[in-house]
Order: sequence, then structure tokens, then C-alpha cells
Amino acid sequence: MNQSPELSRILCEHIANMRFEDISHAAARRTEDLFLDWLGSGLAGAGASSVSALRQFADVMGPSTGESQTFDWMSNTSPYFAAMINAAASHVVEQDDLHNGSVLHPATVVFPPLLAVSQMHAVSGEQFITAAVAGYEAGIRIGEYLGRSHYKVFHTTATVGTMAAAMAVGKLLNFDTQMLQHTLGSAGTQAGGLWEFLRSAADSKQLHTAKAAADGMLAAYTAYFGLTGAERILEGKQGVNAGMLGDGNITRITEHLGTNGVLETSFKYHASCRHTHPSADALLKIVTEHSISAENIATIEAHVYQAAEDVLGPVTDPQSIHQAKFSMGFVLALIASKHSAGVADFTKAALSDPELRSLHDKVTMVVDAEIDHVYPTQWSAKVILVTKDGQKFEKLVAEPKGDPGNMLTRPELETKFLMLAELHPGMDSSEAERLIGAAWNMQSFIDTGKEFRITAK
Repeated sequence: MNQSPELSRILCEHIANMRFEDISHAAARRTEDLFLDWLGSGLAGAGASSVSALRQFADVMGPSTGESQTFDWMSNTSPYFAAMINAAASHVVEQDDLHNGSVLHPATVVFPPLLAVSQMHAVSGEQFITAAVAGYEAGIRIGEYLGRSHYKVFHTTATVGTMAAAMAVGKLLNFDTQMLQHTLGSAGTQAGGLWEFLRSAADSKQLHTAKAAADGMLAAYTAYFGLTGAERILEGKQGVNAGMLGDGNITRITEHLGTNGVLETSFKYHASCRHTHPSADALLKIVTEHSISAENIATIEAHVYQAAEDVLGPVTDPQSIHQAKFSMGFVLALIASKHSAGVADFTKAALSDPELRSLHDKVTMVVDAEIDHVYPTQWSAKVILVTKDGQKFEKLVAEPKGDPGNMLTRPELETKFLMLAELHPGMDSSEAERLIGAAWNMQSFIDTGKEFRITAK
């Protein structure tokens, strides 16, 4: 494919020229929604063992004091290590947002470095929102540019996430086009993250977001201090697209920039891999509308797109809570049995529950050509359930709960946040309510980092 357009420069010029006044009221409000949603995920995942491992690394390699707060101990360290720890924490419970077309989880890589930097330097709410919108826009368009072939092997939130984080921080530092190109070049050459971890239930997914957030900050700050980066890191002959199996869909950058990526981003309703959500919604509709008991289910067939099979297919016998979230069989077993697949439903006891294991074994996935054709623009699924007495039920879900066309309301987001925040042992209800109020008033802040410094009980 002809890669002649200077895509890296086009992207960086757009980000450099972005102003708060150019952001629609709807996009600014949605950015507040996305931030609160991310904050809840970060608080809920802060106690995970994978986050603890990164905390111990930070204790050995990082400073013992600093300006930026971590979610695990509510202690202070440098912005670099705070971004690393908080990015890992916010990707644990599988409740962070997702952009369909790019297959990117933007919040978990964009907000950790922005919050960490804003706690070191006073940043207004308008500056914070503008930088977040810039990070989302850059990451989403790069992810769409690289496309499906990239995602088949590479974890886009790790690779593209590094560049999204870098562009967000670069925008917060008010970089011009050239500085952003250096930043993007340094971010792109560091980017990495492979899907192989799913086969052995490894913790790499948290390492991916931790490194993306921290390395994005590294790219921006080293550019600030004079380090140069590749000018054509996206489209160059030995750049990201060439080296990471990208589709090289130029139009996703040349024609889609500025179409408000934050408004295209979905929230998660179920606490599992987003690829399970359309099937989970379809099954939930079947079992609730027809009052089908788990005991009466003979088979469940989930018709999915190829990427869902690629990501979920390797998990045939989930042995950990995190692996269970990437198991179509286990997620649908929870839906069939409990009518829920929330954070509290994924437990060690559930992993060995005989009923859930039996239901898990009744689930099969089938790649459906029609459903695959509209992916990744549309994440849809069709579920066919057959009962033991021979009845057959079928349901297609084109927009799962949380998608832009089936959006969570602010009251629903508040309920979700309170549920997630409650999982953090240092969070009390009054502080959680304060954080909700702060999120809804972000635009008015003079010092955003100060407003979101959390007081632990």
C-alpha cells in the first residue's frame, strides 16, 4: 500500500493545534464520564498481585517520596512510577473503557500519566480535558490505522497505548508539531505487547498498560529535554505499521481525525473481556425473557467475529479469575446461572463451582461471516440456546450495553463507580461521593491534580 502521506506529521499537527474551545460540550462531558469510570477501575484493581509486583519494583527502583499518588497505598512517588502502578491497577478488573474500531482501551493508558503529571504541576480542568481528548484521538486513529491484522498478534492497548499516552502528555506540556513528532517517534519505537500471555494466565496484561503509560511519559519528557525521535514512525518503511503487521489504512488518519474519538468510546457493563459482552447481553435477554433455568440448558452457541475467537479461543479451561474473564464459556455460564457477570461474580469459588463448570462445557463459539464482516466498527454477536426439552431460542445483539448507541447514563456510571470504589479497603463512601462530584465539575478546576488527590480512611 502506498504510504506516501506524512501520516505522523498529519496526526501531530492536528494534536498540536487542538484547543479546548474546539472540543464540543458533549465531548468534554464524556471525557469527565470516562475519567470517573477509569478512576473506579483503578481503585478496584489496586490490590491485585500484579499491581503489588509493580509496587515492589517501584520501591526498589523509584523514589520513596514524590508528588504523584498511587492507588494501591495512596502513597506518593514520582509521576513515572505512579503512572505505571495506576495504569496496571485500572486494567485488572476488566471494567475500563474500550473503543470498538481501534480495539483500544484508551482510559487505562491516557489518564494515569495525565493525573500523575497534573499532581506535579498545576493543571486546569480545561487543560486536562484537552490533553485527554488528544490522547484518545491519537490512540484511536493509530489503532484504526493499524487495524485487525495488528491486533491478531499484538495487544493494541500496549502498543498503540504507548503512543496515546505520549501524545496526551505531550499535549499537556503544550508541545508544537515537531516536538510531538519526536515524542511519537520515541513512543512508537518502545511500543510492544503480545497476546501469548493468555495461554498461560500470565499477568502480562497489567504490565502492558503499566509500561504503555510510563513509556509514553518517558517519550514526552525526553523530547522536552531534547531527545529526538523518528519523524515517520507510523508510516515509515521500518516504522510501526511495517514492523507490527499493520493494515496501513491511511484514511483512518487522513479522514477521521477530529471526529471526537471520546464520543465513540464504549463503557463496560460486564466485568470481562469486551469480546464476551455482545454474547453475554444476548444470552441474558434469552434467559430472562423466557425464564430459562440453568438446569434446563442443553447447549449455548455463540456466533462471533474472528477476533473474538482469536482472543477467547485459547482459554479452554480457565484456571484463574483473570483467565475466566477471557473465557466465553465461563462468562456465559455466569450469565446463565446468576444473570450477572460482575466483579463480585468472578471468584476462586466460582472457578471450581460444578454447575458453572458444567455450563461452561455447554458453550461453543462459531465464527459467523456476517458478524465478522461488520467488525470492528460493530461488536455484535448472536446466541442460540437449546433447552433439554428441545426448545430453541435465538438473539442477536448489535450494540452491547455501554456502546455509544446503548450508553450508560451518569446515574449508572455513578452506581458502577461506587461499586468499584467499595472494593478498595482505603475508600469510604463520603470520599467516593466527593470524587463523583469532582468528576462532574472537572472543567472548572484550577488545579485538577489536587482535586483528585484521594484521602484514604
